[in-house]
Amino acid sequence: MADLSGKARTRDGSSLFYRIYPQAGKPKLALIHSLALDSTIWDGVVGELSSEFELLTYDCRGHGQSERRSGDYTARLFGEDLAALLDHCGWTSAVIAGCSMGGCVAQAFAGLFADRAQALALIDTTAWYGPTAPQDWRARAAKAVKEGLTAMLPFQLKRWFSEDFRAAHPSLVDRLTKVFLANDMSCYQSSCALLGEADLRSVASSLRIPVSVIVGEEDYATPLAMSQVLHSTIAGSTLTVIPGARHLTPVQAPSNIATLIRELVRHSA
Repeated sequence: MADLSGKARTRDGSSLFYRIYPQAGKPKLALIHSLALDSTIWDGVVGELSSEFELLTYDCRGHGQSERRSGDYTARLFGEDLAALLDHCGWTSAVIAGCSMGGCVAQAFAGLFADRAQALALIDTTAWYGPTAPQDWRARAAKAVKEGLTAMLPFQLKRWFSEDFRAAHPSLVDRLTKVFLANDMSCYQSSCALLGEADLRSVASSLRIPVSVIVGEEDYATPLAMSQVLHSTIAGSTLTVIPGARHLTPVQAPSNIATLIRELVRHSA
C-alpha cells in the first residue's frame, strides 16, 4: 500500500500535509478527519479501500503535520483549503468523506464547489450544533485552556469509543491519545470556534448529489437525532446506524465505513 506524501499551499499560504495512495483510473476519494486528531483516523478505511480507489488523506490546517497557524477558522475556509489541495494534486473532483468536523468541511466544500463534489459520506456529523453551539464550543475551548488537554482525555475517550473497543485496542487508543495531546492550544480553540459557528443547513438542503449519512449507534457527540435531521434535510440521502459504535466510526468500524463508501460510489457512478 504505497503512498506519496507532501505539502500543499492553501490560498493564504498555509501548509497542508497530505498523502495520496495512487490507483490510476480508479475513483478518487478524499477523506477529512475530525477535531483535534489527524488523517490517521482513516488508516483502517485506507487499508480496506486502497486497491479500489485513489485515496487522498490530509491534516486540516492547525492539525497533525500541517501548519499550526491559528486564526479565524471557518468551515468555508477549510472547504477552500480542500479545493486548493485538490488543485495541487491535479484532482478536478472527488467523492468526499468527512468525519465529525470533517463532515462539516465536506458540506462546506460541496456548497462552495458543487461541480467538484461527486458524492458525500457524512459520518458522525451534523449541519448545525444548535442555538447554544457558539457558547458551548467556546466553553469547551476555555476548559481546555484552563485545565489542559490531559484533563479532557476521559471525556474524549468515552465519546470516541465504546469501553469494549478501548479495552481490546489499547495501542490504537494510545496512538490517538498522543495525537490529541500534541495539539496546539490556539489552533484547538480556533477549531472549536469553527464548529460552534458552523451553520450548514442551507447547504445541506441544497445538495443534489448522492449523500450517505452515517452515525454510530452510541454516538454522544453528534447523536442519532442530528443524523436523522441531516438525512431528512438532504433529498435522496441514505441513513445508516452502525451498531455499538460511538463517535469515531472510521476507527472503530472501518469495514462498515468502507462498505458504505463503496455503495455510495456505486450510486454516484
